[in-house]
Amino acid sequence: MARFDRYILAQLLLQFGFAGLVLVLLFWINRAVKLFDQIIASGETALVFLEFSAMILPSVIVFVLPIAAFTATVTVTNRLSSESELVVAQATGFGPFRLARPVLIFGVIAAVFMLILTHILVPMSQLRFAERQAEIAENVTARFLTEGSFVHPSEGITLYIREITSDGELLDLFLSDERGKGDGGAHLTYSAERALILRTDDGPRLLMFDGLAQVLSTDGRLTTTGFDEFTYDVSALLTGPIAGNRTVSQIYTPELLDPSDAVLKETGLTRPALRAEAHFRNAQAFYVIVAAMAGFSMLIVAGFSRFGMWRQVIIAIAVVATLQSLDNTMLDLARQSDKELPLVYVATCAGAVFNILVLWLATRPSPFDVRRRRRFARHMASGGSS
Repeated sequence: MARFDRYILAQLLLQFGFAGLVLVLLFWINRAVKLFDQIIASGETALVFLEFSAMILPSVIVFVLPIAAFTATVTVTNRLSSESELVVAQATGFGPFRLARPVLIFGVIAAVFMLILTHILVPMSQLRFAERQAEIAENVTARFLTEGSFVHPSEGITLYIREITSDGELLDLFLSDERGKGDGGAHLTYSAERALILRTDDGPRLLMFDGLAQVLSTDGRLTTTGFDEFTYDVSALLTGPIAGNRTVSQIYTPELLDPSDAVLKETGLTRPALRAEAHFRNAQAFYVIVAAMAGFSMLIVAGFSRFGMWRQVIIAIAVVATLQSLDNTMLDLARQSDKELPLVYVATCAGAVFNILVLWLATRPSPFDVRRRRRFARHMASGGSS
């Protein structure tokens, strides 16, 4: 790599690190505030909060990485242009395509980082995040199972257990569910001589034996039903999500590319939709290269200006936003069938063509420069004749 390329690449990486750090902190704080409230409400320690914060970082970085790459390219290019370093480089024979080489290398480095995040780190962290949330939720449930006192594990729910045996059996249980009263629903009350907490794939269930169910409707009618066995969903007792089916973000790419029937049932999506999600992870990496190159090409085509390049920066932002919108639209279409799968890469290809076209235009003299040269030639010709 030439010394000039190393110099530009170092500037880009430095600015990329700074912009990425600032953006990650901004978006992380927004999510960490809600996470902190949930952790504190669950009675967990600050170490658990730090653990959860580390788990959400990969998904935050994936979101801000294209923005950071674009910001770094625009900032470095604008500074090099304002300090006339690009003008000097062009005077030595460096054309727009040659100047774009370190930017392209920078985009590839950022894209590789994005591939590692989307294919490995994000699924790993999201899956572990869901598992830890389920573990904490179970711990919260265990704390609510307090014998000899009325507890309120959730708004509208009152629970009383006279005794909890060493085998985990709940004796003389009372459960009041008033959540439906505010919406015009009934007030439910359950009492049972004994009960058990069962762990199922759909979450914890309360299995009650030899009890009575009472339903108090809004018009004041009371209906009672005796039962030998009754199952009640105690998910309302949890402050966090319940372990169950994985989401798309928690599944690794090989499973998405060739999904089994179990994965289809687990996600509730079709094969084309899952394959489109897998290819979209690659498209996200390619989009980082396009975003970085767009920030450079739009500024390099303007040339040197003492009045700044704010117009070109605004146009570059509009182009990147348009490509991002096109990317999301194509993803929705690609989810419909395997034939539309190549649509995932349409925005990337369009961005690449756009950048090549703009760089080619930068090699051509602008109409303003041509008119200026003609006026100068006419002026010299008129001065010579006089």
